[in-house]
Amino acid sequence: MTAPRLDMIDLVFEISGGTLPVTYHYELWNALTQLAPQLAGDENVGVIPLRMSASNEGMLIPKRAKLALRLPAALAAIAADLSQKRVRVAGSELLLGSCKTRPIQHYPTLHAHLVTGAEDEIAFVKEIEAALAAMEVEANLICGQRHTLTDGSRSISGYSLVLHDLKPEDSLRVQYAGLGKERRFGCGIFIPYKVISGLE
Repeated sequence: MTAPRLDMIDLVFEISGGTLPVTYHYELWNALTQLAPQLAGDENVGVIPLRMSASNEGMLIPKRAKLALRLPAALAAIAADLSQKRVRVAGSELLLGSCKTRPIQHYPTLHAHLVTGAEDEIAFVKEIEAALAAMEVEANLICGQRHTLTDGSRSISGYSLVLHDLKPEDSLRVQYAGLGKERRFGCGIFIPYKVISGLE
C-alpha cells in the first residue's frame, strides 16, 4: 500500500459577519476566487462547510466561527493573502481575519455533509465502495439523507456519508482525496465525526 499524500492542509481563518443563506456556498466560492483567482485552477481546493445556526434572517454566523479551506500546501501562501480581506456574500459582508495552518489528523470516524454520486441510494453506495477500493481504503459506511444544494440556477445533489472503523492511514487518504466532486462548494470533504447516532 502506498503512503498517503502529505501535501494537503487546512488553512483556517477567523471570520466575522452577520447571516448567510443556506445556499451560501456558490457566492462564497465566487467571492474568494475573485480575490485569489489561483484557487480556482486546482480542483483539489475545497471549502469546508461553515458551522452555523438557523435564525429568522438566515443562517447566523457564530462569534467564534471559522472558515477553513482544504488545499495543497503549495497554495497556502496564496490563500493566506485572503487574511484581513472583506468579501461580499449574498448581500452580507464577511471579514476574513487572521489565519493559521492546521495539519490534517487521522480519526477513525469521518463525516461529509454531501457527497455527489448516483441518485439511487443503492447505486450511490456501490459507487462509494468502488471509490474506496480504488484508494485501497477499508471502511464501514453509513449513508445518510439525500441533499440538494441549489441557488436557483445551479444544483448539486448527493448523500451525507459517515465512514467509520478507519485505520489511521486510510483516514488520512480519505481526508486528503475526498470523495465525489465539487470540493469548492463543500462537497465530498471529510471531517472528524465523534458520534455515529443521529446522522442527518
